[in-house]
Amino acid sequence: MAKLEYEWYGDFYEALARIENGILAGSFSASLEESSDFVSGNARCSVRVFERYSFLGSNRVSLSVTLFQGADGITHLSAVTSGGSQAMFFKINTWGEDAFLDKLRDVLKG
Repeated sequence: MAKLEYEWYGDFYEALARIENGILAGSFSASLEESSDFVSGNARCSVRVFERYSFLGSNRVSLSVTLFQGADGITHLSAVTSGGSQAMFFKINTWGEDAFLDKLRDVLKG
């Protein structure tokens, strides 16, 4: 499992669209598996779960992205990858997870 946490000021929905579009355009096998959105007063929260095939690991990996913005206007991102191992009892390769998270890093920089 790999994790990325980040926070910034900016338009919540613009960031969400940039993340969705960037992840889906970044790999021909990437898909948006599920999404969920909540709004309560000035707070908003969106969860996106993406999946793609990892050629390096010869398996599928998932990327869960949660965006939260409270009344202070700061957008918080928490992203966690999973599924990138082929072993039964411990992880022997996490290349696919790391590569998926690197793609999100690239999207956030752009």
